[in-house]
Amino acid sequence: MLKSTLLLTTALTGLAMAAKADITVMSWGGSYAVSQVEAYHKPFTAETGIGVNSVDADNPATPIKAQVEAGNVTIDVADVEYSDAIRLCDEGLLEELDTSMLPPAPDGTPAEEDFIEGALTDCAVANIVWSTIYAYNTENVDGTPTTMADFFDLEAFPGKRGLRKTAKANLEMALIADGVPAEEVYDLLETDEGVDRAFAKLETIKDDVVWWEAGAQPPQLLADGEVVMSTAYNGRIFNAAVAEDQPLEVVWDGQILDFDLFVIPKGAPNLEEAKQFIAFATDTERLAAQASWISYGPARLSSGPLVGLYSDGETEMAPHMPTAEANLSNALVNDFEFWADRDTDLNERFNAWLAN
Repeated sequence: MLKSTLLLTTALTGLAMAAKADITVMSWGGSYAVSQVEAYHKPFTAETGIGVNSVDADNPATPIKAQVEAGNVTIDVADVEYSDAIRLCDEGLLEELDTSMLPPAPDGTPAEEDFIEGALTDCAVANIVWSTIYAYNTENVDGTPTTMADFFDLEAFPGKRGLRKTAKANLEMALIADGVPAEEVYDLLETDEGVDRAFAKLETIKDDVVWWEAGAQPPQLLADGEVVMSTAYNGRIFNAAVAEDQPLEVVWDGQILDFDLFVIPKGAPNLEEAKQFIAFATDTERLAAQASWISYGPARLSSGPLVGLYSDGETEMAPHMPTAEANLSNALVNDFEFWADRDTDLNERFNAWLAN
């Protein structure tokens, strides 16, 4: 009897250990990944016993597509941009997610009502609101740039510019710099004339552009003096300016607001643990906790009042959020459906333009 009991206990222990398989979460690296490790990964492991392997990519959407199509999926959860979440879901490359798995707000408000509008899709759950902005090194610029037009003004503000090597955000910013009101940008980009106009504006600075692909590059380009201004993810500039004391300033005019969302690739090896991670990481407290590490706004309404100081214990985070009222006067919300539909065509034209 004792032997049978020991065997049963051993078997149950083995099953419990097997159920707590480590998961692999892919994100974008740098200070952003650090914020996720501190706010999500470490507390998740402490509470559940499930380890989290954090891996980085320049764009996590790319390996998802490759792995699913090859039938060799090693990623359990990935952090992707909104247009990629829509596209990958439409292509059947992601697991569908039941939002009933998400915890309610502390006051009992259902998750579906607590997330910012648009933050939940068939295959994705948003965690942050972020933006593409441009920033400058105050030691290398004579004067104070304040508008998107200033970014394109090589006469008033001479020097190299940094731009992400992709069509998205660049085309929108080019039109805003050319005088197009933010609310009219996507209507114009739906036309051949609008796309031509955006590329014509980009052409005016093309010879002075240093192209970047990873989020960690713009702060470094600015700090090293390789460029005097660069587009960037707002949280990366915040980290360089506040945590690393670099002389960098954000220009919010013409910022492009966006979501990042958690997705699960089709055929993820640890599906249930992946769902458990997403539910944990996107609760009210955890999303607010991430905002103490980087200046990205939480995707839940109930998280907002919990956002306080940066991890230095001194810096108020609210003014550095892209969603702060003072930063929204000429903001443009990324049209996710536009880019899900037009990404391939516009990037083909963008790459051809680069090659000429």
